[in-house]
Amino acid sequence: MGLKTLVSISLITLLGAGASVAQQPANSDLPSAPSAVIQQQQQREQEDAARREQQQREQAQKAQQQKAAQEPATAPAANETTSAPDTATSAKAPDISPDDAVTTIIKQVNEVSLVFTVTDKRGRFIKDLKKDDFKVLDDKRPPASVVNFDSETNLPLRVGLLIDASNSIRDRFRFEQDAAIEFLNQIIRARFDKAFVIGFDTTAEVTQDFTDSTEKLSNGVRLLRPGGGTALYDAIYYACRDKLMKNQEKFTTRRAIILLTDGDDNQSRVTREEAIEMAQRAEVVIYPISTNVSGVKMKGDKVLERFADATGGRAFFPFKIEDVANAFSEIQDELRSQYLLAYKPADFQADGRFHSVDIDALNSKYKVRARKGYYAPKQ
Repeated sequence: MGLKTLVSISLITLLGAGASVAQQPANSDLPSAPSAVIQQQQQREQEDAARREQQQREQAQKAQQQKAAQEPATAPAANETTSAPDTATSAKAPDISPDDAVTTIIKQVNEVSLVFTVTDKRGRFIKDLKKDDFKVLDDKRPPASVVNFDSETNLPLRVGLLIDASNSIRDRFRFEQDAAIEFLNQIIRARFDKAFVIGFDTTAEVTQDFTDSTEKLSNGVRLLRPGGGTALYDAIYYACRDKLMKNQEKFTTRRAIILLTDGDDNQSRVTREEAIEMAQRAEVVIYPISTNVSGVKMKGDKVLERFADATGGRAFFPFKIEDVANAFSEIQDELRSQYLLAYKPADFQADGRFHSVDIDALNSKYKVRARKGYYAPKQ
């Protein structure tokens, strides 16, 4: 669950291989994408272009001022009025159909927002509950007030698709690519949602940065090639810190990572718990899909359960590779069946520490799945 600078929410999906737009991590102790140098070059070029454009605007403005000084001033006629251009109406808003009405949440620094899912004992989504049907505790204390509640929240999605491109999944890689592409085509709405693709083996590489273009995302998935070891924890850490957490927006979004892997790690420089902490700081929900179809629960499967449980997500364990597509479909249904609850803690403190959150349905027949807590900002 997460704390925002004016109410927040999130969700995500992970990948990692080959990128022309990856960002360089800030610290050397974190995994960096091999394409960081390319991005830095692109950023320098963009900055140079922006400076040239600014200089041209200043020169044009100076020329207009000189021209105006040379011309006699004319007062407006008595029946004429001067007014500033209506910039509020001149900006064109994105075309969103009535069916895609957006929930707009302004971020408050002393508010906590929770995105959560409710199911019955059969795992079916329950979508018609009200605010009074839930009990929330922040560090074991009831909140001072609930400031927002929304069922079937339609907040924009920011999704990271992380795909294991190590040698361990080579034999089933093509099918996983097809299933991931189909998922992105179904879940990403143009001019509303955005996603990125990361492939990872020994390193994490961004093959497609944030975009709402499903065609570009599909190409990003197709660029992935299996080979090498597995740095799973590094990939999650990088995706949360350098992509989802740095992608700050003025409105609240749901951040999620879709993680396609067998859960094994043999190359990471960060630990599993460090990756989980970064996901919690970035307010990201992780949905792992296991590629282990042996029918036997392996060590990696327990790792995937840990990531899902700590972030409020759900782990999927297909019995056969063809069931991977079904797992993507279930994640899509969940992302469209979530609640949003925002509240003010009884004793909010910007202390930078982790605060536990417990949310339960008053009806014991229902199960609530949410993140376990949040990191408060530090002042």
